[in-house]
Amino acid sequence: MTEITRVPLQPIARGSLTKLWLGVIAAVLLGAGIAWAAAPKGVELTEMTAGTGANPTAEDVILVNYKGMLADGTVFDQGQGVPLPLQGMIPGFTEGALKMQKGGKYRMVIPADKAYGAEEKRNPMTNQVVIPANSDLTFEVDLIDFMPAAAFEQRMQAMQQMMQQQQQQSGGGGGGGGAPAPGAPPR
Repeated sequence: MTEITRVPLQPIARGSLTKLWLGVIAAVLLGAGIAWAAAPKGVELTEMTAGTGANPTAEDVILVNYKGMLADGTVFDQGQGVPLPLQGMIPGFTEGALKMQKGGKYRMVIPADKAYGAEEKRNPMTNQVVIPANSDLTFEVDLIDFMPAAAFEQRMQAMQQMMQQQQQQSGGGGGGGGAPAPGAPPR
């Protein structure tokens, strides 16, 4: 039978095991802190007035009153009763809107990486920088209503048809004096 070579174990000095465990804990905490700091920040949504009902989906068009601001409070855009298709919005705005409810008022802070990132936005008329590169954006949003994009498109087409009919009826006569419209009583 062969004999196995024995290695004698050395006794551990008093307090060394505690120091070893403290070192392991410190390394784990340091790694977690670095991971937390490097993790991308999400959209912060603060509810100022509670809404009711369901939340919009990414395929919906939302109807909102809004004000967009830079971190220093400079207003770069605002609107009343504006329809916004969520599929066409910056990722952070869509992410925040999906958590809103009809009738609610919200404050949304979007980090630059979920807004325009390193791209700056300019006013097409003046070529002036409106949103500098790497800007965090803040929006105050009142969610008035929302609907599926297909229903919104149908409503828009119906409104366009009504406007065309009204223009034909009012603009076609050239100021009166012509023949009455078919079916209208004579003048």
